[in-house]
Amino acid sequence: MLVSGGTSGLGAAIARAAAREGALVAVTGRRREPGEALAAELTAAGTKALFILGAARIADEGIIAPARTLGHEVVAVAARDRTRAEAFAAGHGIATVHDSYAGVIADPGVDLVYNALVNSLHARWNIAALQAGKHVLSEKPLTSNADQARAVRTATLASPGQVAEGFHYRHHPVNLRLGELVTSGALGDIRRVDLVLTIPAPPDTDPRWSRELAGGATMDLGCYVLDAARQLGAWIGAAPRIVAADATLRAPELDASMRVELGYPGGVTGHCTWDMDAADRIMAWTVTGTQGTATSPAFAVPHTGNRLLVTRNGQTSQEVLGDQTSYTYQLARLAGALQGGPPFPAGIDGSVANAELIDECYRRVGLSPRGFLI
Repeated sequence: MLVSGGTSGLGAAIARAAAREGALVAVTGRRREPGEALAAELTAAGTKALFILGAARIADEGIIAPARTLGHEVVAVAARDRTRAEAFAAGHGIATVHDSYAGVIADPGVDLVYNALVNSLHARWNIAALQAGKHVLSEKPLTSNADQARAVRTATLASPGQVAEGFHYRHHPVNLRLGELVTSGALGDIRRVDLVLTIPAPPDTDPRWSRELAGGATMDLGCYVLDAARQLGAWIGAAPRIVAADATLRAPELDASMRVELGYPGGVTGHCTWDMDAADRIMAWTVTGTQGTATSPAFAVPHTGNRLLVTRNGQTSQEVLGDQTSYTYQLARLAGALQGGPPFPAGIDGSVANAELIDECYRRVGLSPRGFLI
Protein backbone atom coordinates (compact mmCIF):
# COMPACT_ATOMS: atom_id res chain seq x y z
CA MET A 1 0.00 0.00 0.00
CA LEU A 2 1.22 3.52 -0.86
CA VAL A 3 0.27 6.11 1.79
CA SER A 4 0.78 9.65 0.54
CA GLY A 5 1.32 12.23 3.26
CA GLY A 6 1.90 9.36 5.65
CA THR A 7 4.50 10.90 7.95
CA SER A 8 2.02 12.24 10.50
CA GLY A 9 -1.63 12.46 11.49
CA LEU A 10 -4.19 10.42 9.59
CA GLY A 11 -1.65 9.24 7.01
CA ALA A 12 0.62 7.79 9.69
CA ALA A 13 -2.36 6.15 11.39
CA ILE A 14 -3.40 4.54 8.11
CA ALA A 15 0.15 3.31 7.55
CA ARG A 16 0.30 1.73 11.02
CA ALA A 17 -3.12 0.13 10.59
CA ALA A 18 -2.18 -1.31 7.22
CA ALA A 19 1.05 -2.71 8.67
CA ARG A 20 -0.87 -4.37 11.51
CA GLU A 21 -3.05 -6.09 8.89
CA GLY A 22 0.04 -7.50 7.22
CA ALA A 23 0.36 -5.03 4.34
CA LEU A 24 3.73 -3.76 3.18
CA VAL A 25 3.42 0.02 3.20
CA ALA A 26 5.16 2.74 1.18
CA VAL A 27 5.17 5.96 3.19
CA THR A 28 5.63 9.28 1.40
CA GLY A 29 5.63 12.80 2.75
CA ARG A 30 7.38 16.15 2.65
CA ARG A 31 9.24 15.91 5.95
CA ARG A 32 12.31 13.71 6.00
CA GLU A 33 12.84 13.00 9.72
CA PRO A 34 9.27 11.87 10.52
CA GLY A 35 9.30 9.72 7.39
CA GLU A 36 12.50 7.97 8.45
CA ALA A 37 11.18 7.51 11.99
CA LEU A 38 7.92 5.96 10.78
CA ALA A 39 9.76 3.66 8.38
CA ALA A 40 11.97 2.46 11.24
CA GLU A 41 8.90 1.96 13.45
CA LEU A 42 7.12 -0.14 10.84
CA THR A 43 10.24 -2.19 10.23
CA ALA A 44 10.61 -2.86 13.96
CA ALA A 45 7.00 -4.05 13.96
CA GLY A 46 7.79 -6.59 11.25
CA THR A 47 6.96 -4.71 8.05
CA LYS A 48 9.53 -5.14 5.27
CA ALA A 49 11.12 -1.94 3.93
CA LEU A 50 12.98 -1.31 0.70
CA PHE A 51 15.80 1.13 0.08
CA ILE A 52 16.76 1.98 -3.48
CA LEU A 53 20.49 2.54 -3.98
CA GLY A 54 21.05 4.71 -7.03
CA ALA A 55 18.44 6.71 -8.92
CA ALA A 56 19.11 4.73 -12.10
CA ARG A 57 16.85 4.30 -15.12
CA ILE A 58 16.36 0.62 -14.35
CA ALA A 59 15.07 1.38 -10.85
CA ASP A 60 11.59 2.34 -12.05
CA GLU A 61 10.95 -0.91 -13.90
CA GLY A 62 13.23 -3.03 -11.73
CA ILE A 63 11.89 -2.14 -8.29
CA ILE A 64 9.47 0.82 -8.12
CA ALA A 65 6.70 -0.65 -10.26
CA PRO A 66 7.04 -4.21 -8.88
CA ALA A 67 7.08 -2.96 -5.29
CA ARG A 68 3.87 -1.04 -5.81
CA THR A 69 2.23 -3.92 -7.64
CA LEU A 70 3.05 -6.27 -4.77
CA GLY A 71 2.41 -3.81 -1.94
CA HIS A 72 5.98 -3.51 -0.69
CA GLU A 73 7.35 -0.44 1.01
CA VAL A 74 9.73 1.83 -0.87
CA VAL A 75 11.57 3.79 1.82
CA ALA A 76 14.35 5.94 0.37
CA VAL A 77 16.74 6.68 -2.46
CA ALA A 78 20.27 8.02 -2.80
CA ALA A 79 22.40 9.03 -5.77
CA ARG A 80 25.74 10.70 -6.35
CA ASP A 81 23.84 13.86 -7.26
CA ARG A 82 21.38 14.72 -4.49
CA THR A 83 19.36 16.92 -6.84
CA ARG A 84 18.88 13.94 -9.14
CA ALA A 85 17.90 11.74 -6.21
CA GLU A 86 15.41 14.35 -5.00
CA ALA A 87 13.85 14.54 -8.45
CA PHE A 88 13.61 10.76 -8.60
CA ALA A 89 12.01 10.63 -5.16
CA ALA A 90 9.53 13.36 -5.97
CA GLY A 91 8.56 11.67 -9.21
CA HIS A 92 7.99 8.31 -7.53
CA GLY A 93 6.47 9.32 -4.20
CA ILE A 94 9.50 8.28 -2.12
CA ALA A 95 9.70 10.03 1.24
CA THR A 96 13.40 10.02 2.03
CA VAL A 97 16.50 11.12 0.13
CA HIS A 98 19.84 10.35 1.73
CA ASP A 99 23.09 12.23 1.19
CA SER A 100 25.27 9.14 0.78
CA TYR A 101 25.06 5.45 0.04
CA ALA A 102 26.85 4.63 3.28
CA GLY A 103 24.34 6.61 5.31
CA VAL A 104 21.33 4.78 3.97
CA ILE A 105 22.93 1.36 4.31
CA ALA A 106 23.23 2.15 8.01
CA ASP A 107 19.56 3.21 8.18
CA PRO A 108 17.67 0.92 10.62
CA GLY A 109 14.54 1.31 8.53
CA VAL A 110 16.09 -0.50 5.58
CA ASP A 111 15.76 -4.27 5.15
CA LEU A 112 16.57 -4.73 1.49
CA VAL A 113 18.97 -2.69 -0.65
CA TYR A 114 18.32 -2.53 -4.39
CA ASN A 115 21.65 -1.74 -6.03
CA ALA A 116 21.13 -0.10 -9.43
CA LEU A 117 24.52 1.60 -9.60
CA VAL A 118 26.91 1.31 -12.54
CA ASN A 119 28.61 -2.07 -12.86
CA SER A 120 31.92 -0.92 -11.40
CA LEU A 121 30.22 -0.03 -8.10
CA HIS A 122 28.15 -3.18 -7.67
CA ALA A 123 30.71 -5.19 -5.68
CA ARG A 124 31.69 -2.41 -3.30
CA TRP A 125 28.15 -1.51 -2.26
CA ASN A 126 26.80 -5.05 -2.31
CA ILE A 127 29.51 -5.97 0.19
CA ALA A 128 28.88 -2.85 2.27
CA ALA A 129 25.17 -3.63 2.50
CA LEU A 130 25.81 -7.25 3.45
CA GLN A 131 28.30 -6.18 6.10
CA ALA A 132 25.57 -3.96 7.53
CA GLY A 133 23.30 -6.99 7.76
CA LYS A 134 21.01 -5.98 4.88
CA HIS A 135 19.52 -8.12 2.15
CA VAL A 136 20.61 -7.12 -1.35
CA LEU A 137 18.94 -7.26 -4.74
CA SER A 138 21.71 -6.28 -7.13
CA GLU A 139 21.28 -5.39 -10.75
CA LYS A 140 23.18 -7.70 -13.02
CA PRO A 141 26.03 -8.32 -13.28
CA LEU A 142 26.54 -8.83 -9.55
CA THR A 143 30.15 -7.63 -9.83
CA SER A 144 32.74 -6.61 -12.41
CA ASN A 145 34.65 -9.90 -12.34
CA ALA A 146 34.91 -13.30 -10.67
CA ASP A 147 37.35 -12.20 -7.97
CA GLN A 148 34.84 -9.61 -6.85
CA ALA A 149 32.02 -12.15 -7.01
CA ARG A 150 33.96 -14.43 -4.70
CA ALA A 151 34.46 -11.49 -2.32
CA VAL A 152 30.68 -10.92 -2.31
CA ARG A 153 30.19 -14.62 -1.57
CA THR A 154 32.55 -14.32 1.41
CA ALA A 155 30.57 -11.32 2.67
CA THR A 156 27.30 -13.20 2.18
CA LEU A 157 28.45 -16.19 4.22
CA ALA A 158 29.35 -13.85 7.09
CA SER A 159 26.12 -11.82 6.94
CA PRO A 160 22.56 -12.43 8.14
CA GLY A 161 21.56 -10.84 4.84
CA GLN A 162 21.04 -12.61 1.54
CA VAL A 163 22.13 -11.42 -1.89
CA ALA A 164 20.27 -11.96 -5.16
CA GLU A 165 21.52 -11.10 -8.64
CA GLY A 166 18.76 -9.50 -10.66
CA PHE A 167 18.33 -11.97 -13.51
CA HIS A 168 14.61 -11.28 -13.49
CA TYR A 169 13.96 -13.21 -16.71
CA ARG A 170 14.42 -16.51 -14.84
CA HIS A 171 11.26 -15.99 -12.80
CA HIS A 172 8.78 -15.34 -15.60
CA PRO A 173 6.32 -18.17 -16.36
CA VAL A 174 7.50 -18.34 -19.98
CA ASN A 175 11.02 -19.32 -19.02
CA LEU A 176 9.85 -21.49 -16.14
CA ARG A 177 7.71 -23.38 -18.63
CA LEU A 178 10.72 -23.78 -20.91
CA GLY A 179 12.49 -25.46 -18.01
CA GLU A 180 9.52 -27.79 -17.48
CA LEU A 181 9.64 -28.90 -21.11
CA VAL A 182 13.35 -29.65 -20.82
CA THR A 183 13.25 -31.48 -17.50
CA SER A 184 10.08 -33.46 -18.24
CA GLY A 185 11.50 -35.00 -21.38
CA ALA A 186 8.82 -33.43 -23.56
CA LEU A 187 11.50 -32.33 -26.03
CA GLY A 188 13.32 -35.67 -25.89
CA ASP A 189 17.07 -35.75 -25.33
CA ILE A 190 18.42 -32.20 -25.47
CA ARG A 191 20.93 -31.71 -28.28
CA ARG A 192 21.59 -27.95 -28.54
CA VAL A 193 20.74 -24.50 -27.26
CA ASP A 194 20.79 -21.29 -29.30
CA LEU A 195 20.83 -17.91 -27.56
CA VAL A 196 20.75 -14.56 -29.37
CA LEU A 197 20.54 -11.21 -27.57
CA THR A 198 21.06 -8.06 -29.62
CA ILE A 199 20.08 -4.40 -29.28
CA PRO A 200 20.72 -1.19 -31.24
CA ALA A 201 23.68 0.74 -29.90
CA PRO A 202 23.14 2.91 -26.82
CA PRO A 203 24.38 6.52 -27.07
CA ASP A 204 28.12 7.06 -26.93
CA THR A 205 27.74 8.61 -23.47
CA ASP A 206 25.97 5.56 -22.03
CA PRO A 207 27.89 3.92 -19.11
CA ARG A 208 27.59 0.60 -20.92
CA TRP A 209 30.26 1.88 -23.32
CA SER A 210 32.69 2.79 -20.51
CA ARG A 211 35.56 0.39 -19.86
CA GLU A 212 36.26 2.22 -16.58
CA LEU A 213 32.70 1.58 -15.40
CA ALA A 214 32.97 -2.13 -16.28
CA GLY A 215 30.98 -1.76 -19.45
CA GLY A 216 30.94 -3.72 -22.68
CA ALA A 217 28.47 -5.95 -24.50
CA THR A 218 29.39 -9.01 -22.46
CA MET A 219 28.70 -7.21 -19.20
CA ASP A 220 25.34 -5.88 -20.35
CA LEU A 221 24.02 -8.64 -22.63
CA GLY A 222 26.41 -11.56 -22.45
CA CYS A 223 25.76 -12.00 -18.74
CA TYR A 224 22.12 -12.85 -19.59
CA VAL A 225 23.09 -15.26 -22.35
CA LEU A 226 25.68 -17.07 -20.24
CA ASP A 227 23.28 -17.27 -17.29
CA ALA A 228 20.61 -18.80 -19.53
CA ALA A 229 23.18 -21.27 -20.89
CA ARG A 230 24.05 -22.24 -17.32
CA GLN A 231 20.35 -22.53 -16.51
CA LEU A 232 19.97 -25.06 -19.31
CA GLY A 233 22.97 -26.85 -17.83
CA ALA A 234 21.21 -27.03 -14.48
CA TRP A 235 18.12 -28.50 -16.14
CA ILE A 236 20.09 -31.25 -17.89
CA GLY A 237 22.65 -31.75 -15.13
CA ALA A 238 25.64 -30.67 -17.23
CA ALA A 239 27.54 -27.39 -16.78
CA PRO A 240 28.71 -25.61 -19.95
CA ARG A 241 32.29 -24.86 -20.89
CA ILE A 242 33.56 -22.38 -23.46
CA VAL A 243 34.85 -24.02 -26.63
CA ALA A 244 35.52 -20.94 -28.78
CA ALA A 245 34.87 -17.21 -28.76
CA ASP A 246 35.39 -14.19 -30.99
CA ALA A 247 34.54 -10.52 -30.54
CA THR A 248 34.14 -7.24 -32.36
CA LEU A 249 35.42 -4.16 -30.55
CA ARG A 250 33.94 -0.73 -30.10
CA ALA A 251 37.28 0.59 -28.84
CA PRO A 252 40.44 -0.97 -27.41
CA GLU A 253 39.46 -3.32 -24.54
CA LEU A 254 35.75 -2.58 -25.14
CA ASP A 255 33.60 -5.27 -26.75
CA ALA A 256 30.62 -4.45 -28.94
CA SER A 257 29.65 -8.08 -29.60
CA MET A 258 30.71 -11.68 -29.09
CA ARG A 259 29.98 -15.08 -30.56
CA VAL A 260 30.64 -17.94 -28.16
CA GLU A 261 30.44 -21.68 -28.71
CA LEU A 262 29.74 -23.87 -25.67
CA GLY A 263 30.02 -27.55 -24.98
CA TYR A 264 28.18 -29.61 -22.37
CA PRO A 265 29.01 -33.10 -21.13
CA GLY A 266 27.12 -35.64 -23.19
CA GLY A 267 27.56 -33.84 -26.50
CA VAL A 268 25.04 -31.00 -26.10
CA THR A 269 26.21 -27.84 -27.88
CA GLY A 270 25.53 -24.17 -27.21
CA HIS A 271 25.62 -21.36 -29.77
CA CYS A 272 25.58 -17.87 -28.30
CA THR A 273 25.55 -14.39 -29.81
CA TRP A 274 25.27 -11.01 -28.15
CA ASP A 275 25.61 -7.63 -29.84
CA MET A 276 25.22 -4.15 -28.37
CA ASP A 277 25.58 -2.45 -31.77
CA ALA A 278 23.02 -4.34 -33.83
CA ALA A 279 20.40 -3.25 -36.34
CA ASP A 280 17.56 -4.95 -34.48
CA ARG A 281 16.51 -6.09 -31.02
CA ILE A 282 16.49 -9.90 -30.81
CA MET A 283 16.08 -11.94 -27.62
CA ALA A 284 15.65 -15.56 -28.65
CA TRP A 285 16.36 -18.64 -26.51
CA THR A 286 15.80 -21.92 -28.39
CA VAL A 287 16.28 -25.40 -26.96
CA THR A 288 16.32 -28.32 -29.39
CA GLY A 289 15.82 -31.95 -28.47
CA THR A 290 15.30 -35.19 -30.31
CA GLN A 291 11.51 -34.86 -29.98
CA GLY A 292 10.97 -31.16 -30.44
CA THR A 293 12.06 -27.54 -30.14
CA ALA A 294 10.96 -24.77 -27.79
CA THR A 295 11.68 -21.05 -28.21
CA SER A 296 11.29 -18.20 -25.76
CA PRO A 297 11.25 -15.36 -28.31
CA ALA A 298 11.82 -12.52 -25.83
CA PHE A 299 13.63 -14.44 -23.11
CA ALA A 300 15.63 -11.59 -21.55
CA VAL A 301 12.54 -9.38 -21.07
CA PRO A 302 9.81 -12.01 -21.42
CA HIS A 303 6.87 -9.81 -20.49
CA THR A 304 7.42 -7.97 -23.80
CA GLY A 305 6.52 -11.16 -25.66
CA ASN A 306 5.02 -13.53 -23.11
CA ARG A 307 4.70 -16.62 -25.23
CA LEU A 308 6.52 -19.88 -25.75
CA LEU A 309 6.67 -21.52 -29.17
CA VAL A 310 6.81 -25.32 -29.14
CA THR A 311 7.35 -27.42 -32.27
CA ARG A 312 6.78 -31.18 -32.18
CA ASN A 313 5.97 -33.57 -35.02
CA GLY A 314 6.10 -30.70 -37.50
CA GLN A 315 3.40 -28.72 -35.68
CA THR A 316 4.05 -25.46 -33.82
CA SER A 317 1.89 -24.40 -30.90
CA GLN A 318 1.97 -21.24 -28.83
CA GLU A 319 1.58 -20.97 -25.07
CA VAL A 320 0.81 -17.50 -23.67
CA LEU A 321 1.99 -17.25 -20.08
CA GLY A 322 2.16 -14.61 -17.35
CA ASP A 323 0.38 -11.32 -16.77
CA GLN A 324 3.06 -9.46 -14.80
CA THR A 325 6.53 -8.21 -15.62
CA SER A 326 9.47 -10.49 -14.95
CA TYR A 327 10.68 -7.91 -12.42
CA THR A 328 7.45 -8.35 -10.50
CA TYR A 329 7.76 -12.14 -10.48
CA GLN A 330 11.37 -11.78 -9.30
CA LEU A 331 10.49 -9.47 -6.41
CA ALA A 332 7.58 -11.70 -5.40
CA ARG A 333 9.85 -14.74 -5.14
CA LEU A 334 12.57 -12.83 -3.32
CA ALA A 335 10.16 -11.27 -0.83
CA GLY A 336 8.59 -14.65 -0.22
CA ALA A 337 11.99 -16.17 0.50
CA LEU A 338 12.92 -13.38 2.91
CA GLN A 339 9.61 -13.82 4.71
CA GLY A 340 10.14 -17.53 5.33
CA GLY A 341 8.87 -19.00 2.08
CA PRO A 342 10.69 -21.22 -0.43
CA PRO A 343 14.36 -20.29 -0.92
CA PHE A 344 15.18 -17.86 -3.72
CA PRO A 345 16.29 -20.10 -6.58
CA ALA A 346 19.31 -18.09 -7.77
CA GLY A 347 22.14 -18.29 -5.23
CA ILE A 348 25.53 -16.68 -4.84
CA ASP A 349 27.39 -19.74 -6.15
CA GLY A 350 25.60 -19.34 -9.46
CA SER A 351 26.61 -15.69 -9.60
CA VAL A 352 30.23 -16.66 -9.06
CA ALA A 353 30.00 -19.28 -11.83
CA ASN A 354 28.51 -16.74 -14.22
CA ALA A 355 31.24 -14.22 -13.43
CA GLU A 356 33.84 -16.90 -14.12
CA LEU A 357 32.34 -17.56 -17.55
CA ILE A 358 32.29 -13.83 -18.32
CA ASP A 359 35.96 -13.50 -17.36
CA GLU A 360 36.84 -16.50 -19.52
CA CYS A 361 35.02 -15.00 -22.51
CA TYR A 362 37.12 -11.87 -22.20
CA ARG A 363 40.34 -13.83 -21.91
CA ARG A 364 39.42 -16.07 -24.87
CA VAL A 365 39.16 -13.01 -27.16
CA GLY A 366 42.32 -11.40 -25.82
CA LEU A 367 40.69 -8.83 -23.54
CA SER A 368 41.05 -8.28 -19.80
CA PRO A 369 38.23 -9.02 -17.37
CA ARG A 370 36.51 -5.90 -16.11
CA GLY A 371 37.17 -4.20 -12.81
CA PHE A 372 39.72 -4.99 -10.17
CA LEU A 373 40.15 -7.18 -7.11
CA ILE A 374 38.31 -5.91 -4.01
